[in-house]
Amino acid sequence: MEETQLMSLPVLICDDSAFARKAMARSLPDGWDIDISFAAHGQEAIDAIKQGKGDILFLDLNMPVMDGYETMQAIREQDLPTMVIVVSGDVQEEAHKRMKAMGAIDFIRKPIDNAKLTDILSKYGIYNGETSAANRAKQKDVKVGSSQEEKIDAFREISNVAMGQAGESLAQVFKQFVNLPIPNVSMVHTNELAMTLASIDSEQQVSAVSKGFVSKHIKGEAIIIFNDANIKSVRNLLGRQRHSTLPSDIEVLMDVSNIIIGACINGLSEQLEVRFTHNSPIILGIHCDLNEMVTNNISRWEQVLVIEIAYAISKENINFELLLVIPGTEIDATFKQLLDIRGAA
Repeated sequence: MEETQLMSLPVLICDDSAFARKAMARSLPDGWDIDISFAAHGQEAIDAIKQGKGDILFLDLNMPVMDGYETMQAIREQDLPTMVIVVSGDVQEEAHKRMKAMGAIDFIRKPIDNAKLTDILSKYGIYNGETSAANRAKQKDVKVGSSQEEKIDAFREISNVAMGQAGESLAQVFKQFVNLPIPNVSMVHTNELAMTLASIDSEQQVSAVSKGFVSKHIKGEAIIIFNDANIKSVRNLLGRQRHSTLPSDIEVLMDVSNIIIGACINGLSEQLEVRFTHNSPIILGIHCDLNEMVTNNISRWEQVLVIEIAYAISKENINFELLLVIPGTEIDATFKQLLDIRGAA
């Protein structure tokens, strides 16, 4: 009598970051009998599920083309056969509620806690502890390359996680949902920075606060940028939340900068397993020209990695930018540190 050959469980990992997709694959239970497929955005995930490649879907939220919310909505409307576990750097309570209301079974924050992931899979009867040597070897073979593009992708992903932690802190203070974008990451010469900042300036005068950070492996500057209209909107929102008189422009700048920069730096610190020392926030300028203000602050570096994060509170029409600027000489050592921690080298 012939034995029935059981098929491997189709598992789909959907994330716009190749670094994150590989990290997710390595986080799955060692030797779990699965067939892993990847998608770079929601539309690819929908197509893969229809092809039978996603009985289990690990879904990111912030993606181009079709984000996690739109993907979850399509899965529900089309009644697609998949169990969705959200894996995201956006850890706001509202994000959890939205996705679970649309049918996601659980939510895992980045960076992934392997033990917690295994517990969730066991809880829903997805994984029973059985393993196979073939799958163990396959999962361990998922490596990250070291090209410039792959380095930028890795920095985009760790910035995404740090951004989510800062967004959560901001949401708690403002009691508002904070829209989080995909971080824009580029390597530029300092004299080319004006082109990178062009999308922020919009011909308005701005105010900015800077905070330097340094550790053994990485150093840089974190800069918060507001235009005049947004300072007024944040001032009004802070006044309502505190039931107090409206803060001054300087108080607004310092309060928001401490919240976002502090949470972002902590997020980077946790992922890189380093301890940063940092100075007190410094006001770069109030109602000034953005390019001149920022460029003068980092002119000591010839080439820099610029991570641009645009925060938004849609209900209040508030938008502001966070720039993380890291000297190019720090990138290789930081990337190696990250790979060593993630076991991806």
